[in-house]
Parts: sequence; structure tokens; C-alpha cells
Amino acid sequence: MRKQRGFSLIELLIVVAIILIVAAIAIPSLLRAHIAADEASASSSIRAIDTAEFAYQNAYPTVGYSGTLPVLGPPAATGCSGILPTAASACLIDWVLANATAPAAGKSGYYFADTPFVSGGVNATYVIGGAPTAPNQSGVRGFCSTDEGVVRFTATAGAPVNSVAGCSAYIPLQ
Repeated sequence: MRKQRGFSLIELLIVVAIILIVAAIAIPSLLRAHIAADEASASSSIRAIDTAEFAYQNAYPTVGYSGTLPVLGPPAATGCSGILPTAASACLIDWVLANATAPAAGKSGYYFADTPFVSGGVNATYVIGGAPTAPNQSGVRGFCSTDEGVVRFTATAGAPVNSVAGCSAYIPLQ
């Protein structure tokens, strides 16, 4: 009688089936973890933009708050090394965040919109809104903040909110 070498077809099929079962259990958890990480990054980005807005308003009181996100960042992707900040490029946030203003150029699955509100010739207040670049894939919640500095969220993901009233309807992030 010959000695059997290797594995039988049944044994290989059982191993493949076990691997597929483990993958079917693990993959949804990994996707949820990825969404949670993107949402944490988005809320952190909103906080960073808030801080940059307050610093910008302090540095340029005749302008008020910034008019757009790119104004808060560096003038080029190379950063602010050796460049003095100006009202047109304040160097308060990084290049990636400053230019995450469209779904195609998002940061960690989210893109952002900065909407200023002019009063007396200066940007008296603002709304920062964040939305997932691919709803239900990169995130399921929208985020926003105003000059009050409270980051808020909504359970529905659409375009970034662009009004103070719209942001006030969101739930404060704990």
C-alpha cells in the first residue's frame, strides 16, 4: 500500500471554507472600524479648523474670520518653511486639510466647506461643514461648527452644512 502525500481535496476545501467564514465575520468589523476612524479624523479636522479660524481672526482683525479654507493653509504643498504668514495664506493648517474642499480632494474620507458671513465689511462669523466623500463608505455622519467652537454632528450624511441655523440643528459632539 502506498503512503499518502499531501492533502486530500476534502481537507483543502474544509480549510478554505473555514478561512471564508472567518473573513465573512471579520470584514464588516474592519469596515466599521475604518468608518469610525474617518469620522474621528473629520471631527478632529473640524476642531483644528476652529482653532485656526480663531487664530486667523486674532491675527487679521480687519478681515475677521477667513473666507475660505485654503486661506488658512500654506501657499503651496511644500508648506510654510521660510514663508511669512499673510492674510492670503496664514499657515495655520496643513496643505491637505486646507485643500480638502471637494469630494475628490478629501482628507481621510471627508471634505469640508468654510462659509463666512460678512457684517460691517468683515467676516463676522463662519460655518465649517464636513461631509463624507463617499456616504456610507467613508462615513455616515456629517459634522459642523461655528464661531461658538462647538463641534456638532448629524446622523445623515449629505453635503457640508453652510448655515448657522443648519449647524445649530446638529447634535453637539460629546
